[in-house]
Amino acid sequence: RRVLAGVHNAWLRQQKEVLENAEQLTTYLQDQLRPRAGVLPEELHTAALAGLSRAFDQAYGGFGGAPKFPQSPGLLYLLTHAWLGDATAWKHLQLTLDRMAEGGIYDQVGGGFHRYAVDHIWRVPHFEKMLYDNAQLARLYAAASRMPRATLEQARRYRRIAQETLDYVLRELTGPEGGFWSAQDADSEGVEGKFYVWQAEEFRRILGAEAEAAMLLFGVSEAGNWEHTNVLERRIPDAALMQHLGLGPEAFEHWVQSVRHRLYTARQQRTPPLTDDKVLADWNGLMLRALADVGRWLEEPRYIEAARKNASFVMQEMYRDGLLRHSWRNGLLKPQAYLSDQAHYGLGLLALFEATGEVGWLEDALKLAEAILNHFHEPDGAFHDSLDQALPVKPRDAYDGPYPSGSASAAELLFRLAALYERPDWHRAALSAVEFYAQSLVRNPFGFTALLQTHLMGSRGSELAVVAPSEMIPAIRSWFLPLTTLAYGPPNALPVLQNRQSGLAYLCQHGACRLPVDSPEKLWGELEVIYPGLATQS
Repeated sequence: RRVLAGVHNAWLRQQKEVLENAEQLTTYLQDQLRPRAGVLPEELHTAALAGLSRAFDQAYGGFGGAPKFPQSPGLLYLLTHAWLGDATAWKHLQLTLDRMAEGGIYDQVGGGFHRYAVDHIWRVPHFEKMLYDNAQLARLYAAASRMPRATLEQARRYRRIAQETLDYVLRELTGPEGGFWSAQDADSEGVEGKFYVWQAEEFRRILGAEAEAAMLLFGVSEAGNWEHTNVLERRIPDAALMQHLGLGPEAFEHWVQSVRHRLYTARQQRTPPLTDDKVLADWNGLMLRALADVGRWLEEPRYIEAARKNASFVMQEMYRDGLLRHSWRNGLLKPQAYLSDQAHYGLGLLALFEATGEVGWLEDALKLAEAILNHFHEPDGAFHDSLDQALPVKPRDAYDGPYPSGSASAAELLFRLAALYERPDWHRAALSAVEFYAQSLVRNPFGFTALLQTHLMGSRGSELAVVAPSEMIPAIRSWFLPLTTLAYGPPNALPVLQNRQSGLAYLCQHGACRLPVDSPEKLWGELEVIYPGLATQS
């Protein structure tokens, strides 16, 4: 109160001096908050991977201790290096994906991931479910299932987790108009986790003679593993359970799904957590990208159809006056628009183009890229996050949160569109945005993995142009190519497709193209040339 009174008196008696001091303070803050740009050293990614390895939990995967968050941007960065041939990155990623899928952070009955684990072993979650986590993790598991190094068993497991996660979102976080809702609460009836935990007696009542086997499957005991209840987890290897039950792989999987279905049906009789039904453009962009990518990688048309419906709704209802607006609920569109909205949704639209070949989605992505350059791009090369004119300092932040920063995704969008539209000026703009944070990346690479991923896209990215008609397109669409932007269609559809022969694939990097090829096998060979270390595609 005394401070407020002092400010009031100063304003009444020394208004001129107060305004001058405010202006000086604003200038100082702008200077201090501005990262120092520079050229990124070649060994940057080696140092970043070393930092991730030091923070890695060698027993349970993930980074750091309790509470333990998925940290999806860091996992995607590991996945990209694993794809490039880094055996340690693949080892760390596999362990993390396996332990998360076994643990209570994953909803073993209904699918989908909770926000984080309160322990370091992924057992007991904070039970809230966020759209952005499930979007990123579904995409990550699906991509891992398409890794050439994945075993058949791994590929099946990762594919299942990806599908169950997307199915959860489509079932419980999707509005009738196609927008994706933001979250589900941790509590129901005022008790955290009540909707999700179990007692042994419930298993016996619901499953009868199969209860004891199901209790083994999900680690259920009389004492429980959290506050005298059971958070379900799958720690016993499937092979050991199959042997114990005398079931083959197909029969075992059928039995597991039958048990899950009966538990899910019983759980639906409980009071569910509340759902936050806001449609947020940036989080919807993450889910749009997940549905489009997973749909094409796993050849699941239903996901691509859900992506189309979402894109139609968002661009019709939330794009106004050259900007994608941030929040929609029950027909009410709020006026705010942020960098992350344009960037994440733009990448989602680009992914939908890669999944369908429908150029209209690419044209929508182009609109959002132009919004980024027109409204969020600073003369010093960086992007600012908000258009709020009342803020004395325009916020700009490339630090990893639970999902990639707007700056990292904006630069990635520009890198990818620059390749398709042959716009070196967009490539330079994206590179400047990354290099703006050079000193931050060097000092703390662990905190900027999304921006590091974007730097890989700028420095090692490629574009793959396939001129339709071509029998190669279905096979190529199903590949996970983290550093390659895919374009296919008739020769006049895009600049990158012009003056090229139908039926052939052209792989290009930094403006130089390999010889065109006419089969997926030959194309993978060309990928191995520009990305040494790739495993043979099965």
